[in-house]
Amino acid sequence: MKEKEKMIAGKPYRAFGEELVAERQAAKELIFEFNSLHPGKTGQRNKIIQRLFGKTGKNFIIEPPFRCDYGYNISIGENFYANYNCTIIDCAKVIIGDNAFIAPNVSLFTAGHPVHPDIRNEQLEYALPIFIGNSVWLGGGVIVNPGVTIGDNAVIGSGSVVTKDIPANVVAVGSPCRVKRKITEKDKINFLEMLHDE
Repeated sequence: MKEKEKMIAGKPYRAFGEELVAERQAAKELIFEFNSLHPGKTGQRNKIIQRLFGKTGKNFIIEPPFRCDYGYNISIGENFYANYNCTIIDCAKVIIGDNAFIAPNVSLFTAGHPVHPDIRNEQLEYALPIFIGNSVWLGGGVIVNPGVTIGDNAVIGSGSVVTKDIPANVVAVGSPCRVKRKITEKDKINFLEMLHDE
């Protein structure tokens, strides 16, 4: 089994195999082009992302700078928005639903390394997929660790480190990230009242 096949299968693999190094280099070159474009070249930036990612919706915005490892493991839904300094280490699948909002400095990490130094020094690593549902908001500086699923409509507070699955329709915060409360109709009413007061 090749190192790439091991990586995709979630088995321990060596990231410095020739094929994976070449694929990361190709991604870096596209990302360099993306990040270097004039701010007005939105269409060109989007075409680069469509070449880079495994799947995109028709409507998406990714603010430069952006970073990822391979790109082909990333799938985003409709109306995706990622603010500045988004990093996605996509050694495994990263699947993000529709209407997802990612604040600045968010990092999604599918890659992990062995805890024991002898094994880690053999340059072995592993990757577990990340799944983010529809209408999820990740606040500024959020880190999502390997193997995590975040349910539809969840809000993850700024600076949180998400180490375990988060259910749908909740606000979760902290390091490690924990559910604080459910999202209810009262949240909608309170916001509409704020608009009415203007």
